[in-house]
Amino acid sequence: HDEKTPSFSVRPALGAWHCFGCGLGGDVFKYVEQSENVGFADAVEILADKYHIELHYDSDRPQQRQGSKRSRLLEANDEAQRFFVSQIMSREALAARKLLAGRNFSQVDCERFGCGYAPQGWDNLVRHLASKGFTQQEMMDAGLARQGQRGVYDYFRGRVTWPIRDATGRTLGFGARKLFDDDTIQAKYINTPDTSLYHKNQVLYGLDIAKSNIVKKRQVVIVEGYTDVMACHLAGVDTAVATCGTAFGREHAKIVRRLISDDRLGGLQLIGPGRNRTSRVVFTFDGDAAGQKAALHAFGLDGAFLSQTFVAVA
Repeated sequence: HDEKTPSFSVRPALGAWHCFGCGLGGDVFKYVEQSENVGFADAVEILADKYHIELHYDSDRPQQRQGSKRSRLLEANDEAQRFFVSQIMSREALAARKLLAGRNFSQVDCERFGCGYAPQGWDNLVRHLASKGFTQQEMMDAGLARQGQRGVYDYFRGRVTWPIRDATGRTLGFGARKLFDDDTIQAKYINTPDTSLYHKNQVLYGLDIAKSNIVKKRQVVIVEGYTDVMACHLAGVDTAVATCGTAFGREHAKIVRRLISDDRLGGLQLIGPGRNRTSRVVFTFDGDAAGQKAALHAFGLDGAFLSQTFVAVA
């Protein structure tokens, strides 16, 4: 709410807050409930996503999860991912397979990174999700469908798809590449629009695959796109991730800092007598104009890290 005087108190030692302006207070879960206008279950999931904590649900009580909007949207995305993967070997998806094979990605590689295909047509995914019990509103809230003059239609059509997941492996959204000249969307790449799950400045493609190695090695390599992440991992650079339709920003930096233990000791962590491991952040960009612009932007983010940062332009 609007407030012009200092009236919000946080007591970290007690894990409590209180607003003297409106009289509300509570713990961190109550704060998220109030600020995001969600219930307790959704607040827990929001915090778990933000701090990369894996949640385990009681499978014997599915009705308890039914009321969680966030859970339903995650389930819709997971089902959409299964649908896209099921389409990649179809006759229509030949152009998608040729594109991936042209970059030397095998079928096994594509399965590992979740590559799929969104069929051409009006409502292939919409009809599939409806058959699984999802409402049209849930599809639109997840960014999988849009409302048109003739009804609800698929957002992704005639494109190669990649799932954009959180650190625990839940699908938050998708990236998709154009394949056909008659695509009504001219952009070469599109991403899920901002939703309650997906915020492009807070997600990194490949994080679910790279997380354990980033933590172990205290190093992250930031590349430009989905296929760059795939190529890096297949070449042994198993700490590679990429932004999704936006430049690397300070919210991305917060995610990386937590994973590489970018602490106040200047990014240096002792691991034994006479030995140390320095955390590193490596940005890699293409040599074209867009890559050079991104490199200059990355230089400006150097102050966001205590660790050593490097920028490479190929």
